[in-house]
Parts: sequence; C-alpha cells; structure tokens
Amino acid sequence: MRKGFEFILKSLVVGPMAVNCYCLADPDIKDACLIDPGAEPARIKELLVREKLKVKFILNTHGHGDHIAANGYFDAPIYIHRLDEDFLTDSNKNLSSMFGFPFASPRASKFLEDGDTVDLGGLRLEIIHTPGHTPGSISIKYDNIVFTGDCLFNGGIGRTDFTYGDEQALLKSIRERLLIFDDDTIIYPGHGEPSTIGREKGSNPFLT
Repeated sequence: MRKGFEFILKSLVVGPMAVNCYCLADPDIKDACLIDPGAEPARIKELLVREKLKVKFILNTHGHGDHIAANGYFDAPIYIHRLDEDFLTDSNKNLSSMFGFPFASPRASKFLEDGDTVDLGGLRLEIIHTPGHTPGSISIKYDNIVFTGDCLFNGGIGRTDFTYGDEQALLKSIRERLLIFDDDTIIYPGHGEPSTIGREKGSNPFLT
C-alpha cells in the first residue's frame, strides 16, 4: 500500500442539510470512493465524470438520511458499520420520515468494524468506530486526515438528541478515538468547514 500523502480529494456540499460529500481517489488508477453521498446524485456524477473517476464503493459514516439518500444512484457496494445496518432501510431510524421525505437506501454489501482497513487502489483507509451520534458512527482515517462524519465538527460536536444518540458515548469517542491524533491531523466533518485536531483541542467549546 502506498504510504504518504498522495491522493485526490474533492468535496461537494449537497442537500438541504448541507452535507459534505467527499470523493477520495487513488491518483494513479483513478479508483474512487464516495463518503456520504447524501443528495444531488447528478452533481456528484458530474464531478466523477469531470475528474475521470470510477466509484469502487460507498462509505457511510452513519445511517442518517441526509448522509445516505443518494447511495442507490451509483451502482456501487455500500459499506457501513453493522450497528447502523437497519438505518439504511428503516425511514424512522434514518430520520427521513421525521423530516418529511421517507426513503430507504439499498442494503449494505459490507459491514465495517473498528480497526478494519479498506483498500482503495494504493490507499489504505482505517475504520474507527466513534459511536454517540448513532450507535454505528465511524470515522475514516488516511495518513494525516480523518473524515469524522457527524462526530466532531469545526467548533462543534454531533447532535445526540435524536433517538439512538448518546452524549457520553460521543464525548468518549472524541476524546479517546480522535483527539489522540497529532495536532496537525486535518478533520473533514460531515457538515461545515475542515479543521485540525489541535484547533479542536484548544478551542472547541464542547471539549475545553
């Protein structure tokens, strides 16, 4: 597997909840994964065509509707943590019913566990179980970047007032699974702007 910091990373803000959909790819063979394709599949496909990228799989950081709604538009296997498996197909669990647009995603092809690695061409992605926002929330690490989903934001943390949320579990995940990384580690959250672990340690009001 390739070591170092060589990759393609593109992002789009999609849907009414302004979700960050990320496209991570191997620059040599142009194999790509989509992280949280939550809406606007046509825009995402335009990006893929423009960059000449081939989607090999989809990674969902968790199963809420705003992060999974476009899963079925890419003819690609879906990977999610096993504890969020039912969120994909249950409109009450994924909250799409609550927000007035009930839907079901295709089922997952693979269930992820803490410590798993997923290969994308020459890139090896590390799966980190970071529950709290949902039971099966994950973060995804490659080199010195981490996609944190709705666990850790720039200046904030994920909501835990929805069903299946757990504030203490979320804070434990952040402190014990994310803040352990080097201060210059870049976080790419599910909503909002990127940040760094060091910045969040020093200024995030929920953590200081």
